Amino acid sequence: MLSALFYVLAICAISLLVYMKLRYRVRHRVRLIVAIVFTQFAITAGIVYVVSYSLVDYALLTDAGKEKLRNTDELLRERYPNVAEWKDSLEQAGVLCDTFILANDSTRMHAYYVRANKSTSRTAVIVHGYTDNALYWLPIGYLYGHDLGYNILLPDLRFAGQSGGTHIQMGWFDRLDVMQWIGVAGNIFGKNLQIVVHGVSMGGATTMMLSGEDTPNSVKCFVEDCGYSSVWDQFGGELAKMYLPSFPILNCASAICRHRYGWSFDEADCVSQVMKCHKPMLFIHGDKDTYVPFKMLSKVYDAKPQPKEMWIGRDSEHALSYHDHPQEYTSVVAGFVGKYIK
Repeated sequence: MLSALFYVLAICAISLLVYMKLRYRVRHRVRLIVAIVFTQFAITAGIVYVVSYSLVDYALLTDAGKEKLRNTDELLRERYPNVAEWKDSLEQAGVLCDTFILANDSTRMHAYYVRANKSTSRTAVIVHGYTDNALYWLPIGYLYGHDLGYNILLPDLRFAGQSGGTHIQMGWFDRLDVMQWIGVAGNIFGKNLQIVVHGVSMGGATTMMLSGEDTPNSVKCFVEDCGYSSVWDQFGGELAKMYLPSFPILNCASAICRHRYGWSFDEADCVSQVMKCHKPMLFIHGDKDTYVPFKMLSKVYDAKPQPKEMWIGRDSEHALSYHDHPQEYTSVVAGFVGKYIK
């Protein structure tokens, strides 16, 4: 933020120097008009830069996840008491386990895992959402581990939970980390696994972004719940809520993100990724979702080749379809994955 303020001050200084230089070369009236126009442009550019810089910091460096991490147990007991009780039983039995790996760039990554009560190849890799952590979406782990008898693996994405990382990656580079976790699942649960990747919110976007890659044969299908169509669309929608234009703020913020973190908002695109996916995918979205607008569902669903299915959480807001309809949600997911994982 300080560098952005220095940038604005530098622009103002340059404007003043240009004005001083012009005063010796042109008539007073022309000089004044040119100086005013240049100064207005420079100040506007400076404001755009500051807003864009702040957007990147606010979106990708938020510490909201730390508060959620501290309150995860409380939130589980409040919203999903049955899941909290199950978690307690897992901890008492010593079967809710931690594992750590080093990513390709040597970042330390963490995940929880639980083996099924009976030995099985059926495995769910569950991907959490924006500012969430692995345990925050233990309810989906409950669905697979408790109700369906799957092994479950719940990674903490970067800048979340017990994982390292410099920023929230909005799913784009996270897809590569999840790919690595899929390989780790084989080391934990055994070979010849049958894997479903199930993500919620940003985890849903991560799942869609992953689906366009050359995933291992062990990955049989995907479930994405209320993922956005692209980072560009999601951030553009948030700017619109604040009555700010996407252009040129998003363009500038995306360039800043590429310079600082090596990726841009426009390349983090779920639509282009699902277009390349020929494995089965179940799309889930609450029809009252305004955070990741419900209209994004049709955008990603229409882009995905067959096989695909869709289920809509009636009257559900963002990421609340399972909370509002646990039995129906479980039935739909079980019916879908049951076609591809035996």
